[in-house]
Amino acid sequence: MTTIVESRTDSAESYASAVGGGAEVVEALDALRRHLDQRPNEYAVVLGPNVHLDGAIKLAESLRVTRPALSVILLRHRVDANVLTEALRSGMREVVEERDLTGLGQAVRRAYTLSEALGGNDVSPENEGAGKVITVFSAKGGVGKTTISTNLAVLLARAGHSTCLIDLDLAFGDVAVSLQILPTRTFVDAVPMGGELDPASLESLLTPYRDGLMTLIAPLQPTAKDTIPPELVGRVLDMLKQRFDYIVVDTAPAFDDHVLKAFDHTDLLLLLLTLDVPAVKAAKIALETLDLINYPRDRVRLILNRADSKVGLGGFEVEKALGAKVMASIPSAREVPASINRGEPITTAHPRHPVTQALEELARLCVAKVSTPNATADSTAPAEAGGHRSRSRFARKARA
Repeated sequence: MTTIVESRTDSAESYASAVGGGAEVVEALDALRRHLDQRPNEYAVVLGPNVHLDGAIKLAESLRVTRPALSVILLRHRVDANVLTEALRSGMREVVEERDLTGLGQAVRRAYTLSEALGGNDVSPENEGAGKVITVFSAKGGVGKTTISTNLAVLLARAGHSTCLIDLDLAFGDVAVSLQILPTRTFVDAVPMGGELDPASLESLLTPYRDGLMTLIAPLQPTAKDTIPPELVGRVLDMLKQRFDYIVVDTAPAFDDHVLKAFDHTDLLLLLLTLDVPAVKAAKIALETLDLINYPRDRVRLILNRADSKVGLGGFEVEKALGAKVMASIPSAREVPASINRGEPITTAHPRHPVTQALEELARLCVAKVSTPNATADSTAPAEAGGHRSRSRFARKARA
C-alpha cells in the first residue's frame, strides 16, 4: 500500500485520490515510523510539501538500508536542482511537484513495480497470502448479516489490524448505505481490467472508512452483478490477502456462484441466524448444503443474533435442532436499527453497549479461531448475550 504524510486534510485527500483508494494518511514523520512498523508490505511513502526537507532526508537514508523495496516519494511546492540533488542522494526514488497529481500517481505505480521486482511485497515465503478471510453468511435475509459484518470489520481495524470489508451482495448490497460511504468505484470496475488486474489496480477500487478500514463496495446497479465472473471474486480475495490481515465478506443470502467462490477462499464462515423457525430452518438447510459440497465443518461457526428475543425459542433449542454449538450470541436492542439509520456502527455510536460488548467478544473469538485453526470453539458451551469482555481487553489480545 501507499502511506501519505500530510497534515492538511484537503491536500491529503487530493494526494490519496491521485494514488488510489488504498492510500492511508498520517500527519507526521513520528506517526509514519510507528505506522510502518505494522506494515511490512508497504511499497511507497509520499512525503507532503509540508514535511521538512531535513526530516525527509533522514527518513529516506534510514529506509534505504532497512526497507530497500520501499520507495520514498517527495512532494515539493517547487522542484529545483538543489532539492532534487539532496533528495536523490539520500535515497528517495522521485521528487514531484505537488500540483502534478498525474505524475504522483505514475510515481506510485513505478514504486509498486520496483517493489515487486525486489520481492518487497513478500516479507517471507511463510507470510505469503497470510491474510485471513472471515465470511458472514445466511441463507435467509433479514437476520443482520450486514450489521454483523460492518461492526466486525470496524472492530478489527480499530484493534490495529489492517482490514478490508467486501460487500459481496452484488445485486442489493447495503454496506455503503450502512456506513454512509460514497464510493467513486465499486466491485464492477474490476471487470474491465480482466487479466490485467493487479494489487495496485485493485487498491484504486477501495474506498476508505474510519480507523484505517478499507471497503470494496458492491455495484450501485443490481444488473451489474451479471457482468462479474465468479472467478474474479477469487482473484480479488487472493490479492487482498496479500495486503490485509483480515478480509471480512458480507454475502448475499443465497448459494450463488459468487458466494461459493468466496467460500473457497474463506478461513472462517460465520453462519448467522435468529430465534425464529424460518431462520433456524434456513440455517439447517445451509449446514446440509455445506456438507453436500464437502465444505469443512471446522471452518463453520454458528452466530445467534437477537439472541435475547422472548419468542418462545432459545439457544438450547436452536443447538439441538442444528446439532451444533453457537459460538457467540448477540443481544437485540433498539439502538441497533437506530445506529443503522444514522449510518454509524453501534460499536462506534455506543462503545459500552451490551451489543458492542458481544460484538467485541465475537471479534476476539474470530481472531483466536483463525490464529489457531484447530481450535474447537464449537465444542464449548454457547455464549450468553451480554456476558462479554470489554473492548480494551479485546484490543490487547488482538495485538498480541
